[in-house]
Amino acid sequence: MRPVKRSFSIKGHRTSISLEAPFWDALKDAATAEHLSLASLVAKIDAGRGGANLSSAVRVWLLARYRMKPAPPPIET
Repeated sequence: MRPVKRSFSIKGHRTSISLEAPFWDALKDAATAEHLSLASLVAKIDAGRGGANLSSAVRVWLLARYRMKPAPPPIET
């Protein structure tokens, strides 16, 4: 699966990130859940990323978000 590159404007600066389709889907879901535009959520992640690459920071942020969700009940066999 190849990453898809998209551009955003953050604080007046144009930048782009490359993510695989499932990460884009998860990012869109997170933006909807937080009542933010996709660009606003990326800007929020950018503000807290430190020196990390923005694409990597988005992936790590999404992983942390999904780890915080309650685990689904076990599947009975």
